Amino acid sequence: MSSNSHFIIRPAIEEDAPVIFSLIKELADYEHLSHEVVASVNDIRKTLFGRHPFAETLIGEYQSLPVSFALFFYNFSTFLAKPGIYLEDLYVQPEHRGRGFGSKMLARIAALAKERNCGRFEWSVLNWNLPAIRTYEKLGATPKTEWILYRLNGEALEKLAKKNG
Repeated sequence: MSSNSHFIIRPAIEEDAPVIFSLIKELADYEHLSHEVVASVNDIRKTLFGRHPFAETLIGEYQSLPVSFALFFYNFSTFLAKPGIYLEDLYVQPEHRGRGFGSKMLARIAALAKERNCGRFEWSVLNWNLPAIRTYEKLGATPKTEWILYRLNGEALEKLAKKNG
């Protein structure tokens, strides 16, 4: 029996908030972005499991222990007039990488996209994360190099929002 046979993927529930938060902190550490984590377990509870959840989370368990998570939400394609799924985060703990768990998580989300009549499934990857890039390309994903991601947050977001009124 392969190690993959002991890997299951399930939707997260509210009681998973501390596990999700712990895995988010591990991901941030891996990406050298720990200083950007300002969320709390309570924030995870409110935003993922509150009255109006903003995203969905899957938990990957190996031998009944959480070893990975994927957090995703809907976006929309005006050209297709269909929703899409945007994968915000996918993380597999380092000691469990190389077993295909990340690919299984991606396949589950792709299946959800098809079940939900989504027109696409997208995500971003840090340009230095070559193991992830190789995995994505093996799966048939293509980089969208003609697009540049822009972000407003913090003071810049506040400043622009004030121009609304």
